[in-house]
Amino acid sequence: MIIDLISDTVTRPTPGMMEAMMHAKVGDDVFNMDPTVNALQEKAAAMFGMEDALFFPSGTMANQAAIKIHTQPGDLLFCDKYAHVYNYESGGAAFHSGVTCKLIDGTRGMFTAAQLEEVTAGSPQIYLPYAKLVCIENTTNKGGGACWDFSELEKIQKITQERELAFHLDGARLFNALVEKKETPQQYGQLFDTISICFSKGLGAPIGSILLGSKKHIEKALRIRKLFGGGMRQVGFLAAACDYALDHQVARLAEDHQKAKEIGAVLETVSYVTKVETIETNIVIFYVDAAIGDDNFIQRMKAQNILLTPMGEGKIRIVTHLDYTNAMHAVLLDALRNFQ
Repeated sequence: MIIDLISDTVTRPTPGMMEAMMHAKVGDDVFNMDPTVNALQEKAAAMFGMEDALFFPSGTMANQAAIKIHTQPGDLLFCDKYAHVYNYESGGAAFHSGVTCKLIDGTRGMFTAAQLEEVTAGSPQIYLPYAKLVCIENTTNKGGGACWDFSELEKIQKITQERELAFHLDGARLFNALVEKKETPQQYGQLFDTISICFSKGLGAPIGSILLGSKKHIEKALRIRKLFGGGMRQVGFLAAACDYALDHQVARLAEDHQKAKEIGAVLETVSYVTKVETIETNIVIFYVDAAIGDDNFIQRMKAQNILLTPMGEGKIRIVTHLDYTNAMHAVLLDALRNFQ
């Protein structure tokens, strides 16, 4: 038995999801003729109370399209130092859009409205890049699945409106935050100019993300997606998986969160772990004693068919997900308790 906790992207479609995929009605999406894609886009837009939506093959492409919608070359983007758009998208903001990232030193991937107010203060100067966009990530990946406080996001939105900055949400794992914090999609749809959602993480689809925004933004996104090579044909087979995920695999995210917290509770009791980050959703980040070392720990767990991943800076990450069973959970907890 391989216990793969590298990411929640390692899941396979459930039988119900496969059934939905195999019976999807499809057409050529480049010509806006795939009924399953169109239905998914309409459904997601309505769910968040936003005007329109566009299906993308990946969250990275959706995020990069959003950045390009809101900026011009030479502009400035604000994000946390841990943000996915800065750390894990291959420098795409610079390559695709020619923008500079101003990194904010937040906590676990989250900055405050006061911090944003400070870095955006002052009048535009010809020798400085023009501030155009604020990006936040919820939940935070490198921050350990942390959830933003909604009232802080409302304060940040107020600043973006006062300073005429666009506001984008990298919501790759937004549904984890919604479930954990008992919030609604409509709350987020009222805050952000654009939102990207990933279906291939906690929601268990094999591929697919969606970008939400105004009609004008999505019209631009369609052109940008084509420019990025993201035009797809009979992609309804994949959109059907995403639609199934929205209907059947959102509420169960709470199970992943509970397992993650149980893992954290065990890690808090063992002597070789020096720190466990606060656990809110399905990501566990912890540090082991320097005498053991993170790479050594990961390799020794791999020898027991337990796959973990390094996050840099001594961090080790565990991500619970749809395919992580109760039986696997029992084996992992035992392995952590008895590691020597």
